[in-house]
Amino acid sequence: MLGDAGARVVDGAIIGPPPTNASSVRIYLAGEPNATRVIDQIFAGTTVQPVVLDGSPPTASALKIAYASYQKAARALAAVAHAMAAEYGVTEHLLAEAERNQRSPLVNPGYLPSVAARAWRWAPELLEVVDSLADAGLPPELALAAAKVLGRWHGDKDDWHLPLEYILQQLRTCP
Repeated sequence: MLGDAGARVVDGAIIGPPPTNASSVRIYLAGEPNATRVIDQIFAGTTVQPVVLDGSPPTASALKIAYASYQKAARALAAVAHAMAAEYGVTEHLLAEAERNQRSPLVNPGYLPSVAARAWRWAPELLEVVDSLADAGLPPELALAAAKVLGRWHGDKDDWHLPLEYILQQLRTCP
């Protein structure tokens, strides 16, 4: 409707904390090049870093949702893991394991096919996590959801040569 009325529409998504003199934030823009160029110029010389994406709306919004889905859920999972570790007095060991394994699957999607290959045993382990969290009075919903996601790869047991595109497509199908 806005375009029909003559407006130029730009999809924008901010990722990062509020900008300060010491830190910056990115604003991702998608839309018609002349329109995104105007927004890009507005922020020239500021701590807001415009990044123009190829694509039309809602490309920038999709990036924001994809990134937020990982960042926010990972922090919620970390909180639940720390609460469980505190419940059993193993926080220092949890931290030691986290220090040993600092690779992020978000940065390395090539790792994800190996997750699909192991999902057949990880999903049941997460169901045990669900029970343990519930027993400790902690929220089990994220672990249950992760078990359901892993269940979508159940048929890919020990197939270490799955293409990334295939395992991502598996997430779009119902188990």
